[in-house]
Amino acid sequence: MKRIGNQTIQLDNPPTIVEVASIVGPKEGEGPLAKYFDQCLEDEFWGEKTWEKAESKIIKETVNSAITKSGIPADQIDFCFAGDLLNQCISSSFGLRGLNIPFFGVFGACSTFVESLCLGSVFLDGKAASNVLCATSSHFCSAEKQFRFPFELGNQRPPTSQWTVTGSGAAVVSQSGTGPYITMVTPGKIVDMGIKDANNMGAAMAPAALDTLITHLQDTGRKPSYYDAIVTGDLGHIGKEILIELSETKGYNIKNNYEDCGVLIFDKETQDTHSGGSGCACIGTTFSGYYFKQLKTKKLNRILLIATGALTNSTTAQQGESIPGIAHAVAIEN
Repeated sequence: MKRIGNQTIQLDNPPTIVEVASIVGPKEGEGPLAKYFDQCLEDEFWGEKTWEKAESKIIKETVNSAITKSGIPADQIDFCFAGDLLNQCISSSFGLRGLNIPFFGVFGACSTFVESLCLGSVFLDGKAASNVLCATSSHFCSAEKQFRFPFELGNQRPPTSQWTVTGSGAAVVSQSGTGPYITMVTPGKIVDMGIKDANNMGAAMAPAALDTLITHLQDTGRKPSYYDAIVTGDLGHIGKEILIELSETKGYNIKNNYEDCGVLIFDKETQDTHSGGSGCACIGTTFSGYYFKQLKTKKLNRILLIATGALTNSTTAQQGESIPGIAHAVAIEN
């Protein structure tokens, strides 16, 4: 059995993350991680007429960059796993329609990047593929228009709100290579604690992150200290503190090695992003930009990457529904 415990899959043939790429928008390019990204754009449109077209262009160019950097020809990549936040994942499907690679459209809200890594890794471990591509994107302007208010209205954002990251992250993962390896996959369960505030996603997603984190540790018999870093996707400042407190109630202390991409990607004091970053590209760009470089240079050797997502849309919010959360995890080790 490859499955250990309740939900975790131990990969017998751990695939290698061969190469990654990341492109971000102008606000992200002014943040503390700017030097780690492959490209920082000067404006949100990038020469396109709409924000949606710009997002498609961003994921297209990010994927092309990842493929080029990997040295693996596009015709030797067997499958592409990609998704985004827009209705029917149009950024991914429109942006990658010329790729000519079998395509799986993936939706896990902001957990999509790690969900793609989970699915791609299982394909590789089972020898259904030799090389796969995993990618995601988000865009502040297109997300605001879809999920909250027309951007032109300039609505005031409450302190609990987060800033959707404009950008894309992509990874080429292969059966062959010398690491870093994806060794464990822990898919998450839907967790809904009744949070209804669409401007407080950190509180809505933190319980799902806790469920996946605790499940992974119990399934594997590992302690939080096993990892050099435990990294969540976009809980932001509020969600991060909630997860720390919830973990303590379960007997786990994660303060020493836990970080959140939504906290890292923006400077809270100077960039006015309130509770931090969010969106599919939050973990996609932060991993592909910052954390992958830490793994390649052996500054970090074991990380648990937990992407969090709020499984909601504007219709359910307007109808008074609560916000279900999801979190998927992969263990990445040198």
